[in-house]
Amino acid sequence: MKETDREAVATAVQRVAGMLQRPDQLDKVEQYRRREARKKASVEARLKAAIQSQLDGVRTGLSQLHNALNDVKDIQRSLADVSKDWRQSINTIESLKDVKDAVVRHSQLAAAVENLKNIFSVPEIVRETQDLIEQGALLQAHRKLMDLECSRDGLMYEQYRMDSGNTRDMTLIHSYFGSTQGLSDELAKQLWMVLQRSLVTVRRDPTLLVSVVRIIEREEKIDRRILDRKKQTSFVPPGRPKNWKEKMFIILDRTVTTRIEGTQADTRESDKMWLVRHLEIIRKYVLDDLIIAKNLMVQCFPPHYEIFKNLLSMYHQALSTRMQELASEDLEANEIVSLLTWVLNTYTSGEMMGNMELAPEVDVSTLEPLLSPDVVSELLDTYMSTLTSNIIAWLRKALETDKKDWIKETEPEADQDGYYQTTLPAIVFQMFEQNLQVAAQISEDLKTKVLVLCLQQMNSFLSRYKEEAQSYKEEHLRNRQHPHCYVQYMIAIINNCQTFKESIVSLKRKYLKSDVEEGVSLSQPSMDGILDAIAKAGCSSLLEEVFLDLEQHLSELMTRKWLLGSNAVDIICVTVEDYFSDFAKIKKPYRKRMTAEAQRRVVLEYLRAVMQKRISFRSAEERKEGAERMVQEASQLRLLFRKLASGFGEDADGHCDTIVAIAEVIKLTDPSLLYLEVSTLVSKYPDIRDEHIGALLAMRGDTNRDMKQTIIETLEQGPTQANPNYVPIFKEIVVPSLNVAKLLK
Repeated sequence: MKETDREAVATAVQRVAGMLQRPDQLDKVEQYRRREARKKASVEARLKAAIQSQLDGVRTGLSQLHNALNDVKDIQRSLADVSKDWRQSINTIESLKDVKDAVVRHSQLAAAVENLKNIFSVPEIVRETQDLIEQGALLQAHRKLMDLECSRDGLMYEQYRMDSGNTRDMTLIHSYFGSTQGLSDELAKQLWMVLQRSLVTVRRDPTLLVSVVRIIEREEKIDRRILDRKKQTSFVPPGRPKNWKEKMFIILDRTVTTRIEGTQADTRESDKMWLVRHLEIIRKYVLDDLIIAKNLMVQCFPPHYEIFKNLLSMYHQALSTRMQELASEDLEANEIVSLLTWVLNTYTSGEMMGNMELAPEVDVSTLEPLLSPDVVSELLDTYMSTLTSNIIAWLRKALETDKKDWIKETEPEADQDGYYQTTLPAIVFQMFEQNLQVAAQISEDLKTKVLVLCLQQMNSFLSRYKEEAQSYKEEHLRNRQHPHCYVQYMIAIINNCQTFKESIVSLKRKYLKSDVEEGVSLSQPSMDGILDAIAKAGCSSLLEEVFLDLEQHLSELMTRKWLLGSNAVDIICVTVEDYFSDFAKIKKPYRKRMTAEAQRRVVLEYLRAVMQKRISFRSAEERKEGAERMVQEASQLRLLFRKLASGFGEDADGHCDTIVAIAEVIKLTDPSLLYLEVSTLVSKYPDIRDEHIGALLAMRGDTNRDMKQTIIETLEQGPTQANPNYVPIFKEIVVPSLNVAKLLK
């Protein structure tokens, strides 16, 4: 208390100090004293009131405790009296056992009297119920059946209560009501028949379907009531619980399964499109059934039945089972495609489960796959294996058909630009296109796999194509009169190579995504190489055909006959031009190379004639005449190949200039300048060799051995700088060794 007093004094001092900080506040001391006195009185009054309230509460609590104590004593006295009375009445209760038994018998007799009318009228009710079932009055029939079952179950329950071990009386009652179970089974059959045709019934007579559902609901309530009573009495009437709701869903499930399985109208033997028809019928039936169930059947069933959700699950499961069965059969490639397309795409598309009329109840994203990933993978492997075999067979057959065209007596067809072609590229890529379109219907991954497969098989096919083209050429060389249109069909083979190239690029651009293009494009260079090799071999064979016809005229070059006025070059130009009028049917990339190669070959043969020392000029006059003839013929050849190369933008003069350069060496009149002229020739054509120079000097006919040796040795000492753009030509010309020895003599 002392500590509290000190704190109070200190607080008061601080408070007074705060009030009297200025001299003018001393005038208000009395006012401050009265205000503090009022506050003190107010606090003391509130404190007294609080203490008084607490004292009143304690006083009330003590009073209630006192009353409770008196009540407890009264209860103890009452319990003692009850205990005393109970002990005294034990003997009296035992003496009332007979009364209790009489009450039980009275209860049973009362139940019997209550059901007496029904008991005597059982046969009549049975007949009426049977008639009602046959008439289709299912609700009325069920009402009478319920009355029969109620009478039977009531009697059996009372008998069970009185003497549960008396099986004879129970059997007697059950036997008397024996027809009741038969009526129940007969009514159930009628219900199941209606449910089996529920999708038809709901449109024609929805009232009948509603009646069936009401009967099932009644039976469900009776089942629940009996099961609840079983927990108390352990008594269950015969035939209970019926579980008709559970059986209803079993019947519906069986009906759905039968409907799915019954849609197969054809077999592979009777119709190659049996599976497509089967799947289309399934799609139509399932979609129509679910739309009816969503719009009509849900109105005939209680909401807690979730009839649409259950039917959707049944249809999905039945479809999954049916798809598994189909997948396990020995399907052909086109049938596998039809099945997978339907399962992976059609099923969840707007044509079926994704149909707007089924939304929002059907969410395709929540549907389980109809086929497991393992089964799908197995089907895809089978499809790829079968497709590989089919593609190989198709390509082989297409090539055999094309080969038959090669020996025809008529020219091949031309495309819109006038280029010869056969139907092979169109057939091959139409086949590829069809298979890729089919694969694209299933998945992007399968489409890529099929494209890779097509390209791989195309690679192998082109190798066979190359071999067959070579065999075609060899067969022709054995008898140049056969086939009649060899040149035209060889042109078509060459053009096919370009068509194949363009078709491969088009196919990849159309069916290959950019992110996987790099991996697949690895096969492109090898195919391009094979196609170029086929085209190159074809062009070479055509040029061989030209030079076989030119052989006689080329052999006249640089001979005495040529010098005296042969028209060999005229014939060569006419022949080449004639052949190239047919070669105009070759597509540009290959015709351009072929024209350049033809010019090179003609010039090469011309130079080869020079180097074979077919003639040795006897005088300067002959050398001049021969050189001028060479220049004139070079000009003829230049004009010819300029004409053939028109439109290509290529220089057609290069090789012909070589003939002019050789002519300049022959035309030279001053032998002392021969070294300078030859060195100029060697600087322009660095691949020219000693034997070529020797043959050229020998052709002049005015150089002795020492001069030849000096010129050759001097040229060997001076290295030549080759032009990086120079295309060698002399290295292909071989001077006969017999002549080389003579050249230096």
